[in-house]
Amino acid sequence: MLTLLSLSGTLGFPSLAGAVSAACGLYIILMMALMCVIIYSRQRKKAYILFSVAAIIIMTYEAMNLYSAGEGKMQLQGIVWKNVLEASAFVLINAAVFQLYRKLKRMQTWILLLLGALLILPVIAWTAGLLPAWISAAKLVGFTLFYRVLVLILSLVFITPRIGQPKKYVAGLFMYLLWLGYLWLRNDIPEEAGRSNTVLYMSFLPLLYYTTLFLILFERIVELLQRIYRSSITDGLTGLYNRKYFSGRLRRYMEQGIRVSVIFCDIDNFKKLNDTQGHARADEVLKQVAQIMEDELDEIGLTGRYGGEELVAMVVDRRAKVGHVAERIRERVAEESIVTISVGHSTVKKEMNPDELVKQADQAMYISKTTGKNKVTAYTAAEVKKSRAARAQ
Repeated sequence: MLTLLSLSGTLGFPSLAGAVSAACGLYIILMMALMCVIIYSRQRKKAYILFSVAAIIIMTYEAMNLYSAGEGKMQLQGIVWKNVLEASAFVLINAAVFQLYRKLKRMQTWILLLLGALLILPVIAWTAGLLPAWISAAKLVGFTLFYRVLVLILSLVFITPRIGQPKKYVAGLFMYLLWLGYLWLRNDIPEEAGRSNTVLYMSFLPLLYYTTLFLILFERIVELLQRIYRSSITDGLTGLYNRKYFSGRLRRYMEQGIRVSVIFCDIDNFKKLNDTQGHARADEVLKQVAQIMEDELDEIGLTGRYGGEELVAMVVDRRAKVGHVAERIRERVAEESIVTISVGHSTVKKEMNPDELVKQADQAMYISKTTGKNKVTAYTAAEVKKSRAARAQ
């Protein structure tokens, strides 16, 4: 059980190891706080607010740890409130990790507030002298340790299954539990060299815990930023690149002198499919055709949605024959779906810009569309003239 003489042991370590751990912890938490502020300015997510508030609290009590490591004397009230700060930060951090992946529901918010009240109100009452005399500072510090163990168990049970990095999260909780266990049993360690070694090893557990938190936060932020970027360059329905990104990549390849071929596909009778079987069914078919194109262009090029039922692809692998790729796409669509596609393709020539290349593939596709559908046409000037002449008649 904790005694008044051992309260200083819950504040920090009067040693070089404790000072180094506290200083490194301050630095890591400061980086977390700055990261959260920057990300929150771009993406308004409550988890970053909770992380920032927790970071401020952690920096406060780690500064107290530095003071203690420098042989500073602390009043009993300061020691108790320092432990309250640690417990409060632990609650906020776990709530922030949860909110990185899930939104807090109303009931969960009330539970969080109840946990906060359960921690703060008894200490406020003790500070104001409203509690019985037998409730000492040592008992309150013991209560904060028990409180953190309770929060840890609740977090392990309810948060771990609902987040995307459960292994890192559990590892962090385990290190925190070792830390709490050491604080609780610290007085049973003999005053000899063994205790010094234990202090050296255990004083770095909070630092490892902060590092784990930083990794969880950093990985989640990277994941969210990648998702935002991906959504800005892809079509929401098919997952193919959108027209703007596709055109930009095509222009880049052509500027680099890469021999590029463009395949232009249009789903036959798509409007009729929409009218007879509904938009939901038509969307399923569109996604199916898009997936077939992605499969066939894997490692040899990329695909995009040009607009409506028009899908495009570019072939950049010199070993791939664009005619064979286009024919394979057409065959698979006819065999695996309820629709067919008309396809045209063209290969870049000297002094040609990206718009002209896409236009040529589009014109070749139009020839396929007007001469029977479900076919592949390679762009040639002769074929285009012949098609125009036939339309003129």
